[in-house]
Amino acid sequence: MMRSLEAWTPRRFALAGLGFCVLMMGVALLLEHVMGLEPCPLCIFQRVAVLATALVLALAALHGPRGWGGIVYGVLGLLTVAVGIGLAGRHLWLQSLPPSEVPSCGPGLDYMLEILPLQKVLSMVLVGSGECAEVGGRLFGLSLPGWTLIGFVVLALAPLGVLRSALSGRRRQATA
Repeated sequence: MMRSLEAWTPRRFALAGLGFCVLMMGVALLLEHVMGLEPCPLCIFQRVAVLATALVLALAALHGPRGWGGIVYGVLGLLTVAVGIGLAGRHLWLQSLPPSEVPSCGPGLDYMLEILPLQKVLSMVLVGSGECAEVGGRLFGLSLPGWTLIGFVVLALAPLGVLRSALSGRRRQATA
């Protein structure tokens, strides 16, 4: 199995990660439009992190990087995944608070984006609100942010693979 992973190029890792991003977004849209679960502001920001990772991986797949290009795409992909992990972790933390400590519900994200500067919106969303603390559903005992956190951890394998493949390619070039 290790030999088969060594045959994977940065492009293959990027395409696999991009496919996983499509899967994550597909599930999110299914839950919203078919199951009727309205996303809270933190859910929307997690979707943005998935889309940012998808963009990095799509560019890596188109470029088919070698050497430094693969390192750059791998690091950028890991950064976007880390943001998603942080957002999902924050969401889980809000859901774990006792009801007496849950922040009050604030205005909707659309309204905040309309009247407030982006920095203030980001600050308010990360502090959280009552709607982000609600558990909309559970699957096998985990809430949606828990599954999203697992999704981001799995998704991290793609930029790690791009990075590993690029670094091993650089090592091969240096010894040749």
